[in-house]
Amino acid sequence: MDGETTISGYSKYDPEAKRRRKVNPLEEVYPPLPAKKYDVIYADPPWDYGGKMQYDRSSMKSQNVGFEKNVFISAADFKYPTLKLSELKRLDVASIAAEDCILFMWTTGPQLANSIELGEAWGFEYKTVAFVWDKQVHNPGRYTLSQTEFVLAFRRGRFPAPRGARNVRQLVSVRRGEHSEKPAEVINGITEMFPQQEKIELFARKSFPGWDNWGLEIPGSRMEILSRGEIGT
Repeated sequence: MDGETTISGYSKYDPEAKRRRKVNPLEEVYPPLPAKKYDVIYADPPWDYGGKMQYDRSSMKSQNVGFEKNVFISAADFKYPTLKLSELKRLDVASIAAEDCILFMWTTGPQLANSIELGEAWGFEYKTVAFVWDKQVHNPGRYTLSQTEFVLAFRRGRFPAPRGARNVRQLVSVRRGEHSEKPAEVINGITEMFPQQEKIELFARKSFPGWDNWGLEIPGSRMEILSRGEIGT
């Protein structure tokens, strides 16, 4: 009616979303890639979801009468700057890949097609799903409740030799931690598979022994890698 403003979940959370969203960084914000060739590349791209947000029942009038309580919202770009596929493609990963190189790339269900396109743009051929992460906690999903993320394996040239462990499991069942935090069991498994190769983590947020890293949020201290047997540092 005239003079009245309709209150909805969207009208409550949209201003907050705009306040909290981090602006996509310009290319010059990221450091240059190393002038070095790697046999193993491990990447967790900051996928852009077009502002898609997660919310709970607090956004429903029937559950939050008059929206007296704050409406819960969460989105990837509240936590860190995200990049669109076109921007990710411009990253010259091929320049740091050895002739025989494996690329392990984190992805989610909505980004599967983009992930394969990105791997090919970086100069690799898609091979398989290397890891499936059961987060033991689900998020709302349009089709089914979302509970898993994936690490895809791509290859350039031949399989890097020598090969280490051959019994690393595909399924990793670890309860989800902080937003976008990935289980260390995955990088531990890759380290066991390729203990002697030159390795780098892209878009890294932690620092692991035996790995170079690149990104915006790398701490100075290194994590300790322990898995089925202690891995040499």
